[in-house]
Amino acid sequence: MSSGTSPQLASLNLDTDGASPWGDERSVNTRSPPLHLPHDDVSKEDSNDSPNPTTTSSSTLATTTTTQNAEPSPTPVAARSTARRNPRRPGRHVARVEVIDDDLGPLGPLGDNFAAPDPPADALASKHLHETPPEPPQKEDSPRAARAVPGGVSGRVLLRGQETMESVDLDEEEAEERRAEARGSPERQRAEQVPQGPVFDISVGDPHKVGDLTSAHTVYQVRTKTTSKAYRNNEFTVSRRYRDFLWLYSALINNNPGVVVPPPPEKQAVGRFDDNFVESRRSALERMLNKTAVHPSLQHDPDMKLFLESEALNVDIKHKEKQTPPIGESKGMFSSLGFTGVGKFVETDEWFQDRKQYLDALETQLKSLLKAVDTVIKQRKDLAEAASDFSSSLHALSTVELSKSLSSPLEALSDLQIRIKELHERQAQQDVLTLGITVDEYIRLIGSIKLAFQQRQKAFHSWHATEGELGKRKGTLEKLQRQGKTQQDRLIQLGAEVVESERKVHQARLQFEEMGRTMRTELERFEREKVEDFKSAVETFLESAVEAQKELIELWETYLMQLDREEDESTIFRPASEPTPI
Repeated sequence: MSSGTSPQLASLNLDTDGASPWGDERSVNTRSPPLHLPHDDVSKEDSNDSPNPTTTSSSTLATTTTTQNAEPSPTPVAARSTARRNPRRPGRHVARVEVIDDDLGPLGPLGDNFAAPDPPADALASKHLHETPPEPPQKEDSPRAARAVPGGVSGRVLLRGQETMESVDLDEEEAEERRAEARGSPERQRAEQVPQGPVFDISVGDPHKVGDLTSAHTVYQVRTKTTSKAYRNNEFTVSRRYRDFLWLYSALINNNPGVVVPPPPEKQAVGRFDDNFVESRRSALERMLNKTAVHPSLQHDPDMKLFLESEALNVDIKHKEKQTPPIGESKGMFSSLGFTGVGKFVETDEWFQDRKQYLDALETQLKSLLKAVDTVIKQRKDLAEAASDFSSSLHALSTVELSKSLSSPLEALSDLQIRIKELHERQAQQDVLTLGITVDEYIRLIGSIKLAFQQRQKAFHSWHATEGELGKRKGTLEKLQRQGKTQQDRLIQLGAEVVESERKVHQARLQFEEMGRTMRTELERFEREKVEDFKSAVETFLESAVEAQKELIELWETYLMQLDREEDESTIFRPASEPTPI
């Protein structure tokens, strides 16, 4: 600084009263006494008392300049110091650095290193309570969870971040929940948006045997209730025998290629008039008709309507066959193409190949399950026969026993075994009608799916057969065209045949593709119904088993109570015995 001072500033004399040429006044340190420094010690004071940069950055510096007297000091020391002081150099100030304990930093509360002290807990809570804006209420996941608030608060939920305990009434949310339940799930809403078909309620009952020894068969009464406008009445009843159901199954398969038609139960030559067999067949036929009636395609089939409504089915079938061409011709299927053979078919669609393997494995497992169910049913029937034999033996013993106190319990136990026999027989029949009939039905349904696969294979071969026929006719046409125009009529005829063959190829290809899409839909439907039917069958099977065990326990408890009562009665009426001498 001194080397760079201008000559004008260097010539200024500051000895006179120590006045500043700029008109400012020296600052006076009111905290400490005046400090007098000799001129030869100024440089030392400057070097020793220079502030530390790190200290300056972390704390506020209070700079105190050298004191001066506004008036001449009368003391000799002051006069002597003034006389000894050299002319003051401009730009040089003698300063003393003091460190003041201040947490605000050099920039005050705006500095980057400002760290506010931790306030007391009470002050922090009060500040958070008043300054923090309340959080908006969040909708609970379930209104039931909001109703179950601890402390007995019903229908209210507390909001956080508020000084007063405000509450929100959930009546509107409960009403919204009830409206949502009334509307149902998204799947249910989509199902409701789809136009629902007519409703059918079909029952097969009143089986009775008709005919003589050579023509004996069982006739069933088929009662139908429907909302369909295609039928003459809403309720009607017709009589059908087993072969009528077989005709319906065959007609539905031919009319609806690629559709999985619910099949009827299989034939049985031996024991077909047995009561248990007749009941199981009746139940299977009823399930067949009801599943067919709820199918979106089969319920509108004209043969289904004829079966349910016709009073003279055999006559109507013959009349229909005379008026209607064969199914293949009317549908433009295999017979119209002149294709009846079945060659080797290699499945190129991986999805259908996986389904074939799955269905084969499922059929094997279901057959194994049906065999196990038949074993269980057989064991129940064996238990019923064993209980019957046991009852007969007890009854015979009670008749020869002279003591009434023994013959009476034996007779009661014999009657109990008869009731146990009836219980086992009912449970065996219940197993047939719940789990057994469901397993057997799905084994037959897999057979229907395999028939649909065969129809698809025939459609594939029909498609390629028409393509081969088209190639032959095109070859013949090209050969005639190369020979010239001598056979113009023949060329026109072959051209028309080629066009017709192309139409058949296009029709066969569309038929094959449509059948593939139909089968995909049918297999998805099969999977859904399989889960529902087996779940219902297993639940019914378990409930039946539980009820049978409860009834069995009740029978044994009743028998024991009867024994105790008879024993008490015999004790009351027994004559008093003489005291035994001591």
